[in-house]
Amino acid sequence: MKRLYLVFLLVPTQFILAQNFRGLDKSPMDKAAYPVSYRVTEKIAVITYSRPQLKGRTFEEVVPLNKVWRTGANEASELRLFSDIQIEDTTIKAGTYSIFTIPKEETITFVVNTATNLWGAYAYAKEKDIIRVTVPRATAEESLEAFSIAFSDTDEQPKIHMGWANVRFEIPFTVL
Repeated sequence: MKRLYLVFLLVPTQFILAQNFRGLDKSPMDKAAYPVSYRVTEKIAVITYSRPQLKGRTFEEVVPLNKVWRTGANEASELRLFSDIQIEDTTIKAGTYSIFTIPKEETITFVVNTATNLWGAYAYAKEKDIIRVTVPRATAEESLEAFSIAFSDTDEQPKIHMGWANVRFEIPFTVL
């Protein structure tokens, strides 16, 4: 027993306190799920994304117009489908995909791509696109500090809503 106590006394406290955790992520990861209700046991779609903050910048300072954007921060945003969906006339099979967007002055092109596990849009390849759909870019009075994605089911038409700063856009889809 005496030896056991001696071992504990000889262990430097720096080894015990060596687990230094870094601070919070500047663009924390988040998820949006459809259906929105927490009472539903089976999800149809989940988007995992990182939420960059404006921190005094404008949308255009962070997201250049007419260029492919990872639609968030850090890794490219991920769309995971547990059921097939349809956007416009294109069926997207259940599976995992990356989401990209191309912001323009009055529209935003929403892209679903088969590549996964990408950091940003650096390895984005247009030939892996499943769909590109251009939707109107709206302006809201309320500014969102953090980039946000949410699903809605208004009037039986599910939509993916995205917004940051005063920029808003939505992508309607149908569950097959």
